[in-house]
Amino acid sequence: MRDFTIISVDDHLLEPPDLWQRWVPAKYRQDAPQLVSLEDGDHWRFEGKLEPTVGVASSLGKDKTEYNVGPLRYSEMLPQCFDPVARLADMDRDGILASVCFPQYPGFAGRVFTTATDKDLARVCVEAYNNFIIEEWTGAAPGRYIPMVILPLWDIDECVTEIERAAAKGARAIAFSENPSKLGFPSIHSSDGHWDRVFAAAEQAELPLCMHIGSSSTVPLTADDAPYTVNFTVILTNAQFALADWLFSGVLMRFPRLKIVLSEGGIGWIPWLLERCDWVWETHGAWTKSPLQEPPSEYFRRNAYGCFIDDKFGASVVERIGVDNVMVESDYPHTDTSFPNTRVKIEKALAELDDEQAVTKILRGNAERVFRFAPSGLGQR
Repeated sequence: MRDFTIISVDDHLLEPPDLWQRWVPAKYRQDAPQLVSLEDGDHWRFEGKLEPTVGVASSLGKDKTEYNVGPLRYSEMLPQCFDPVARLADMDRDGILASVCFPQYPGFAGRVFTTATDKDLARVCVEAYNNFIIEEWTGAAPGRYIPMVILPLWDIDECVTEIERAAAKGARAIAFSENPSKLGFPSIHSSDGHWDRVFAAAEQAELPLCMHIGSSSTVPLTADDAPYTVNFTVILTNAQFALADWLFSGVLMRFPRLKIVLSEGGIGWIPWLLERCDWVWETHGAWTKSPLQEPPSEYFRRNAYGCFIDDKFGASVVERIGVDNVMVESDYPHTDTSFPNTRVKIEKALAELDDEQAVTKILRGNAERVFRFAPSGLGQR
């Protein structure tokens, strides 16, 4: 095998059951999220609401016939799901040099706290999660985890403050929503530049915005009674919608150093979408008063990154996408994960790419650059 050591830019953690009880100040602990065990499984309780753990969030040790979306118990999970040290052996086995981990219970962009009634408590919970991810999760294995934080999306001033605070503590990425309008906030097209101060702070701190499919807490539905197999198939269109939004929004023109990462969206569709966006801009840009000064594909080349788990067609056209704009992911420990065969699958997918420098960029070089991260060696504790 070639030297296939990988930085996975999309993995997940299941929060330790006592995370907020340990990380929020004492006066908030009674009201902070707590894990409670009910007859059907474990649930998170916050502000009187119960949110079940999600079966498909943990596939480790399960046969595919056992996958489900219902509640599960932490006692039934392998510790690698919520213990950063226990996870290292699996990372070594799979050739994963370093990992970016999205949150689970709060939602991929912190949705749970955006809907909280007590916004002071919600802000404290966001800060507690970020302190945990930077100090405890990442600190458990320096050089193996890339710390990504969430934001108090309901308050622009607080977002900017938290970006600056988290960046000073060592954050290297921000989990942002693929479509904030679906969370009840202004879209990135808002005429008043609602998010501009957030984007400016992220650009200044050199923190890329990572937008996971489903981070808007919506998924495309073809019919109310469509089976899950349909949903799992078309959910990747969320990434397509997000990229079209960003390319035509003018945000990447106003913030030329801001980076966006489309997590778990696949890449095979990117050449077609870029071609379509350029055609629309050239054909309809004038009368629709598009603010763009360059074709949309130019903003993609400069600012955006596609990511893939097991996208054979996408890998076959990676040079059309741009080897500087592609990264890989393993989605550990979700049911879509390529573990324990990530290295083998990626090697097969990139077998026709003869340029070793390009291969290294896709495997880890682009991630090292975008996240400003220097990984440690496999097996080093």
